[in-house]
Amino acid sequence: MLKILIPTLMLTPTIWFSPLRQAWSATMTYGLLLATMSLLWLKHSSETTWTHMNSYMAVDYISGPLLVLTCWLLPLMILASRGHMSLEPAERQRMFLLLLTTLQALLILAFSATELMMFYLMFEATLIPTLAMITRWGNQAERLNAGTYFLFYTLAGSLPLLVSLMVLQNSTGTLSLLTLSFNHFNLDSTYSNKALWVGCLVALLVKMPLYGVHLWLPKAHVEAPVAGSMILAAVLLKLGGYGMMRITMLLTPLTKDLSYPFIILALWGLIMTASICLRQTDLKSLIAYSSVAHMGLVIAGILTQTTWGYLGALTLMVAHGLTSSALFCLANTNYERTHSRTIILIRGAQLILPLMGTWWLIASLANLALPPLPNLVGELLLIVTLFKWSTWSIILTGAATLITAAYSLYMFLLTQRGPTPPHILALEPTYTREHLLLALHLLPLLLLTLKPELIWN
Repeated sequence: MLKILIPTLMLTPTIWFSPLRQAWSATMTYGLLLATMSLLWLKHSSETTWTHMNSYMAVDYISGPLLVLTCWLLPLMILASRGHMSLEPAERQRMFLLLLTTLQALLILAFSATELMMFYLMFEATLIPTLAMITRWGNQAERLNAGTYFLFYTLAGSLPLLVSLMVLQNSTGTLSLLTLSFNHFNLDSTYSNKALWVGCLVALLVKMPLYGVHLWLPKAHVEAPVAGSMILAAVLLKLGGYGMMRITMLLTPLTKDLSYPFIILALWGLIMTASICLRQTDLKSLIAYSSVAHMGLVIAGILTQTTWGYLGALTLMVAHGLTSSALFCLANTNYERTHSRTIILIRGAQLILPLMGTWWLIASLANLALPPLPNLVGELLLIVTLFKWSTWSIILTGAATLITAAYSLYMFLLTQRGPTPPHILALEPTYTREHLLLALHLLPLLLLTLKPELIWN
């Protein structure tokens, strides 16, 4: 673990003391090296499932793929931000790079923590760089309002989690994931134990987010710079799913009794947010609501407490992380040229930027879960799991699949096809940097199609 965490922290002097032009390329190259090294986390030789262990950190089958996704995203965020950050003063550019590397270090600590209290502290610490990114580098005046929503929704949900963890520590004497699974502590269906379960899960459901406590996410996505949207969609939402997997495993008897209303709400939210996507005129808002819909399916799958549910949730989280991040990069390429997020103002772009139209097609098809991409595998595992849980769930999941296909094609057709309006005929061409960025998003998806055992250990 420390072989990658310490080099990540050592990026700080590189950012501050390198000449500015070299700071960007050096940080990105260094990040790519770390991402390549992190692939070792996917190799599990231990029979106890925990590998790369030290006193407080370890990797297992659940955290490994999410850690690799986190490391993979740092160079991609730097590559995506290079265009719009070039006009900023030198000190602000250095501060931006420092925020990205700090966020990666905090996420590595969160995903690899073997102590639940350490996970909680890192979970909360990721708020600070993300909030700074939204409120300082957002594009509109609304970014301050979005930052307030983001901060207060997450903090209000996190306080019950802190109290619940302290109660759990008091009753079991430890919060270590390595030993809690062997502790047979009493979890009868008393009101206090039910409150403990809800308190543990509410912060994670807000972070995912569950429909009903999701309003902070579209605001944060729309106002964040491209790097903020990428890290939010690809990794920060997955912190909630990862925490849910860990905690529902520990509180198994209660999860079976209390999960019903949350599964139903998640499935209803899946239909509602997918329907909202069909009405969106703002491109980034559409992609943000799409993330809420996909995470609703993940929540329902985790709460069923089955092997297929966990496997489908992990597969969909990784696949969705790459797909939604690619879609935000594509939305940013449009925004940098037209300075508008309104879908109708950028229609017919395929005639002007044909290769970018190809990337749009691949990303849209991945979003609607085209076979044989891992998005489809994850969704099928979750749909079958929910069908086993209740045969009536097929009505909601089936309808949501159709609506997802509809809004994904709607997004592609409206942005790429149709008559090209005269105000965008003089767009600047696409850059090699942008094509490389999208290739680095979508090629790993194809790799997972060919070698799914990287996730399915």
